[in-house]
Amino acid sequence: MTDSIADYLTRIRNSIMAKHKIVEVPSSKIKREITKVLFEKGYILNYKFEEDKYHGKIKIALKYDPETKEPAIRKIERISKPGLRKYIGIDEIPRVLNGLGIAILSTSSGIITDKEAKVKNIGGEVICYVY
Repeated sequence: MTDSIADYLTRIRNSIMAKHKIVEVPSSKIKREITKVLFEKGYILNYKFEEDKYHGKIKIALKYDPETKEPAIRKIERISKPGLRKYIGIDEIPRVLNGLGIAILSTSSGIITDKEAKVKNIGGEVICYVY
C-alpha cells in the first residue's frame, strides 16, 4: 500500500456508509494527529490508541445524530496524493463548503485545520477536506 492516509480515510468512509459505530485502523503518527483534529472539531465521538507488540491501532467511535441517524461526517476527501502533492500558501487556503467544513493541513506547526493555519499565518500540504 502506497498511501496509508487514503486507506485511513477510506476505512472511515466505508464504516460510515455501513453505519458501523466503531472503526479500527492501523496507527501511525500522522493518522493519530488527524484523529485528534477530527475529535476536536466534533466529527467523531471518541478515539482510543492501542499499542501491541508490533504495531498499534486506532479505534474510532463514529458520531451519528441521535434522531435522524445521519453521520457527522458527510464527506471526507483526500486532496494531496503521493503522485500529486498539493501545497498552498497562506493566501491560497481554501474555504470548505463555504466555511462549514474543514481542510486538514500538514504544516511546520503540525497537523492543523485551515482556520488555525490562517490564525498562525502559515501554509502547508492539504491532506483532506471534511464536511
